[in-house]
Amino acid sequence: MTIVQFEHRPGLLDLGWGHPRPALLPLDQWSQAGAQSISTYGWQALTYGHAPGPAPLIDWLCSHVGDATPDQTFVTAGASHGLALLTQLLAEPGDVVLVDAPTYHLAFKIFTDHGVRLVQAPADEHGLLPAETAALAASLGAVFLYLVPTFGNPTGRSLPPDRRRQLVCQGLTIVEDDTYRELFYGDAAPPALWHLAEEDGVIRLGSFAKTVAPGLRLGWINASPLLVDRLTRLGYVHSGGGVNHSVAMTMAVYGSSGAYAKHVAVLRERYREQRDALAGALGVTPPAGGWFVWLPLPPGVDAAGSVTVAERHGVSFVPGTAFYADGGGGEDHVRLSFSHLQTADLVEAATRLRTALNI
Repeated sequence: MTIVQFEHRPGLLDLGWGHPRPALLPLDQWSQAGAQSISTYGWQALTYGHAPGPAPLIDWLCSHVGDATPDQTFVTAGASHGLALLTQLLAEPGDVVLVDAPTYHLAFKIFTDHGVRLVQAPADEHGLLPAETAALAASLGAVFLYLVPTFGNPTGRSLPPDRRRQLVCQGLTIVEDDTYRELFYGDAAPPALWHLAEEDGVIRLGSFAKTVAPGLRLGWINASPLLVDRLTRLGYVHSGGGVNHSVAMTMAVYGSSGAYAKHVAVLRERYREQRDALAGALGVTPPAGGWFVWLPLPPGVDAAGSVTVAERHGVSFVPGTAFYADGGGGEDHVRLSFSHLQTADLVEAATRLRTALNI
């Protein structure tokens, strides 16, 4: 009987899954928050919800993020759901959407489901190039730019501060996927593009998938009040009474009780240990946050062609080519996730990988 997305393959240490380590999911605390939600709010926790999201969650969330107001906040069923909603509202079939290179590969299908055309934004080894990206957007009439500028998937890097400031001044509509913001393992994350923007050009996607559990299917959008109002007037939102109301009410209790802050502090410790185990065993510089190591391959070793070789040695990964919208890049890198496996398995996986790829 299949219940979860993860597919275990016996004998294989799979570094391809960007999933939380099961032992780090807050089973007991979440159960307690759910019971407290019912006890506190009664039937209101189980009925149709308020279209933008229930006030207890929105109020706590705005206090937590510190740079958004309730009329700038819309509760979603996770970042992927939020991205689908924004694409529906902002783009028409045939429109151009710019994407970072490399970037979150599973976003590509969300865009193409809506019939948009993806074009890679100019970037170098430090990330996206703001002025060149704005020029390309103007020449193509792109409707928005999508990127993960903080501890991004797959590289783990963050867009440098000067480029952040330049980017928000380019007059672009930017969809900022801020999923990994709270998973920093040293200094706090740099300011969000949303935080830096003085106009309504940035729309932020947030999620509890990485900080609590992906199975909640809960996140949020920060946007202008006008765009939030458009989201609340979508037919299925009005018909269904908001999105994922009961889980949102439980999250409100979990957050306001202090349990969320304690849990995230533990996650940072554990994921730092897992990051250090994998990066140390491979002899590479660890990322400052997020879940991934973007591993360069030896000269002449092809990422896609190496998967079969690696799996014969009992280890797997995602080839770098998957993270480029046009497939034109990433042949010399692979993405490794340190989130899912415990430290001993990560060290063993690195040993197998070094043997397989002659690293």
